[in-house]
Amino acid sequence: MTKEQAQPKLTIKQETFVAEYLVDLNATQAAIRAGYSAKTANEQGSRLLANVSVQKLIQERMSQRAERLEITSDYVLNTIVDTIERCRQAKPVLDKAGKPVLVFNENEQTIVPMYAFDPSAVLKGSELLGKHLKLFTDKTEVTGKD
Repeated sequence: MTKEQAQPKLTIKQETFVAEYLVDLNATQAAIRAGYSAKTANEQGSRLLANVSVQKLIQERMSQRAERLEITSDYVLNTIVDTIERCRQAKPVLDKAGKPVLVFNENEQTIVPMYAFDPSAVLKGSELLGKHLKLFTDKTEVTGKD
C-alpha cells in the first residue's frame, strides 16, 4: 500500500473548505463558507487544519498557485526592496497651487524646498526583510512552576 492509498479521501465539504481557505487563509470563515455551523466554525476550522490530508491538499494547491503566478521568495523579497526604495525617495511637498513649500535650512542658512517620504512604509518593508533574515526573534522567558 502506497502513501497515497493510506491517506483517506477528503469529503466534498473538506475539499470545499480547502478551496475557501485558500481565498483568505482564515480557517473560521472558510469553515462557514464550506457549510460548517457558524457556532462551531472556529473549532471545525482548527480541526480541519490539523487533518493531514487537508494540510497536504492545501500545500499542493498553494504550490500550484505559486508556480502558476511565478511567485518565488526572490520575487517577494525584490518587491519589498523595490517598495522600500520608492518610499525612501523624498518628494517635494507642494502647496495648493502646486508650488514647492519652502523652509529655512539652519545648517546652510538658506531657503530650500521641503521634502517628504513615507517612513511607515519604509519601516514596514524593513521589518518584513528583517523577519525573513531572522534578525528579530521573540524571546519567551520560562520560569518556575507557573
